[in-house]
Amino acid sequence: MGKTLTEIAQQLRNADKKVQLIYAFNGTGKTRLSREFKQLIAPKIDGDEDADQPELSRNKILYYNALTEDLFYWDNDLEEDAEHKLRIQPNTFTDWVLKDQGQDMNVITTFQRYTNDKLTPHFNAARTKKDEGDKQITIKAFSEVTFTMERGDTTHSGSLKISKGEESNFIWSIFYALLEQVIGVLNVAEPSDRETDQFNQLEYVFIDDPVSSLDDNHLIQLAVDLAQLVKSNESSVKFIITTHNPLFFNVLCNEFGSDEKSERYSWKSKWFSKSRLEKNGDGSLNLSEQPNDSPFSYHLHLISQLEEAIKSGQIEKYHFNLLRNILEKTATFLGYKRWEHLLPQTDDGLPNPYAKRIVNFSSHSKHAAEEVSPLKPEEKQVLENLVKHIVERHRFWQEKTT
Repeated sequence: MGKTLTEIAQQLRNADKKVQLIYAFNGTGKTRLSREFKQLIAPKIDGDEDADQPELSRNKILYYNALTEDLFYWDNDLEEDAEHKLRIQPNTFTDWVLKDQGQDMNVITTFQRYTNDKLTPHFNAARTKKDEGDKQITIKAFSEVTFTMERGDTTHSGSLKISKGEESNFIWSIFYALLEQVIGVLNVAEPSDRETDQFNQLEYVFIDDPVSSLDDNHLIQLAVDLAQLVKSNESSVKFIITTHNPLFFNVLCNEFGSDEKSERYSWKSKWFSKSRLEKNGDGSLNLSEQPNDSPFSYHLHLISQLEEAIKSGQIEKYHFNLLRNILEKTATFLGYKRWEHLLPQTDDGLPNPYAKRIVNFSSHSKHAAEEVSPLKPEEKQVLENLVKHIVERHRFWQEKTT
């Protein structure tokens, strides 16, 4: 029987782990889970309109998710055609990191490490300007960011609008700079010796998918850096990391599952867990143990669905769509120009024409009524044979049953 988001959040809280790594498909509810967990750790105060902002829960929990990215938006200045600005919505999170903690230079350094050492963010200083009604208004410091490509000496390009991946990297760099400072402060064992007491009440850090729009090279670098930073933590703060990216999950598994030890604990099973969050048909959720470092990827999920349909005898036309999906993804991964090359071959070395025709016909219907038309026994047999052929020939991993 499935659980609610609140019950899953409570399950995470009850776990005695330094780090919990969770894999889930997009749309499963990772962002909603981070909000539910925040509400569990730092409940919203009735009547406090700002209490739902993630930055205000920092005394007990810090979290990074899609809502963190929503604090940033582009002003393209199309009317004056002057410069692109990444604006920061008024919030205490970035004020705290950039103004109070003075992390702007660390943010720039981190950002350039993941992008280009010449791509430079510039935070604005406080200034005044006139609005449309000719009224003097104040633009607060650290409320705008422009980006230039430095060319050496004092020359640089004009203001640039960076890519979505670079933008995500920049926002993550702000959070990462804060996280570095938090861990550094809390690693001082005696609270009275710490440079600030603002982190003393921190219990959890919840990080949801920081790798959107990243290429594989930068994704791996970010995962390794994050794992090393988390492993340097000697305090009682616990970490929850969720992702939809199998590579990110795999790298973190390898990093957290290594033999390295700190003075206080080993990063073995007692301190680290890996799980899979799945949504049931009724909308409920299950958080189950992930037995290895390769999450249950989408193509394996489709294969399991096809095998279940074959086993139950409930094969329908849409199952050929799932089969076509698997064929396309596998062909791309293996370097074949066309998915047909994965089909059984005739004596002359060509793809079986009947198998090709039925997959094409059944996965490209022009009329909705065709989607529910019953399949002939021989068509069902074709699907069963093709699934068996793909799994056995291309050696898809299958869980052993006893």
